Amino acid sequence: MPEAQSGSAALPREALEIASGYAFTGPALDLGALLWDGVCLPDAQVSIPLPMLNRHGLVAGATGTGKTKTLQLIAEQLSAQGVPVFLADIKGDVSGISEPGVRNEKVQARAADVHQRWEATGCPAEFYALGGIGHGIPVRATVTSFGPLLLAKVLQLNRTQEQSLGLIFHYADQKGLELVDLKDLRAVVAFLTSDEGKGELKGIGGLSTATAGVILRSLTAFEAEGMADFFGEPEFDTGELLRTGDDGRGLVSVLELAAVQDRPRLFSTFLMWLLADLFHDLPEVGDVDKPKLVFFFDEAHLLFNGASKAFLDSLTQTVRLIRSKGVGVFFVTQTAKDVPADVLAQLGNRVQHALRAFTPDDQKALKATVRTFPDSAYDLEELLTGLGTGEAVVTVLSEKGAPTPVAATRLRAPESLMGPVDAGALDSAVRASSLYGRYAQAVDRESAYEKLDSRGAKGPDEMKAPPPPSSRQEDPSVVEQVVGSGVFKSLARSLGTQIGREITRSVFGTARRRRR
Repeated sequence: MPEAQSGSAALPREALEIASGYAFTGPALDLGALLWDGVCLPDAQVSIPLPMLNRHGLVAGATGTGKTKTLQLIAEQLSAQGVPVFLADIKGDVSGISEPGVRNEKVQARAADVHQRWEATGCPAEFYALGGIGHGIPVRATVTSFGPLLLAKVLQLNRTQEQSLGLIFHYADQKGLELVDLKDLRAVVAFLTSDEGKGELKGIGGLSTATAGVILRSLTAFEAEGMADFFGEPEFDTGELLRTGDDGRGLVSVLELAAVQDRPRLFSTFLMWLLADLFHDLPEVGDVDKPKLVFFFDEAHLLFNGASKAFLDSLTQTVRLIRSKGVGVFFVTQTAKDVPADVLAQLGNRVQHALRAFTPDDQKALKATVRTFPDSAYDLEELLTGLGTGEAVVTVLSEKGAPTPVAATRLRAPESLMGPVDAGALDSAVRASSLYGRYAQAVDRESAYEKLDSRGAKGPDEMKAPPPPSSRQEDPSVVEQVVGSGVFKSLARSLGTQIGREITRSVFGTARRRRR
């Protein structure tokens, strides 16, 4: 495509100063061209340095302003640079990233505006679906690995109930009672409130009948809404998200959530489980030339709504520390005020699409968003309400880690298909995946439910908790207690390839494990 010629010396002084902040020397992702005084300046390119993608980011804007296309644009360039990408597909229209785009008048006009050499290109992709509901390889988690903090948020428990759930998990860990699915958790709660088991937790705080009742009712309602399919085995190995294709391009993992978008608390918490699982399995790598993975967390406000302080503290710690493990996280939502200040402070890269100011609440959100940006040569309140679709206000971290000048930007057009792939073709791609045989069929092996159901034959002593620490000379760790027990040895034999699971808990109370 021929490119118009113009000299950078002709740029207005203010625009030249902004453009100089984006003159990076190393590899970078191209976002688009600078907008100044309503005019697109294609010689002033706006980009993000590749090594800075693990400093996290925010993509925000009102509905219909182009956030999804921005994700697609960034994801396909990351893939081309050999960086794996995870995308949450809320509306079901991101699957097109796997297919070449279609050249049309709009695409050609946008490419000409920003001096983009547009070439239709699809990315190597895998498609997943929570619990297999929808088009994709089933993604499941065991209740044990999901942990009490994340599960408490899904079940909408209060702080006291959340703490009691933590005690229940602690007991199950000690006893080698793996909580694979929801019936396992229900069985343990029922046992701990029975005549036989109600004394088991007395030494560490106990479990009231009222709290146990709330947890059981929440579990029942949760299952009645069809949520049981998301918990079970085979559990998804989040290491699958770190793969590259045979041609060296990063694999784009698309998790379809359209079929469960009416269950926002569940899918947002499941996304957090994926991130938390990566967090405590990946080694520290410090600053890297390019990220190991960039994770796009769509509809991020759902994660924070109604969250307990413990949950938010754990989330903030995860976001702060996962950068040093080579993972970048982009939160996608409508306004910056949807993200707690402690989390927002960790997000070094910003792509802010247009905002609306039709109501007093909208105007408040607009003013709050403007205050989160560095000082700017633009009137941001006016600019943010006047941006067109596919335009955004950008500020990122430079190669030296300093914020770049705020730049109004006309974004490039994605080169992959801007829309969903045909359902039949999607199903064919899923079944052709090497992962389909590993995860497609659910497995229901012996776990806590079966062990508690048969406890009478084993004798009651086998189910008793260890005496409190004050009555023993030595206090072995939870891991030592579990690994030394006959229950654990029997359990480990039944795990097959998942040998040597460690029942220790990390930032979110999620169970740590060794990868197979």
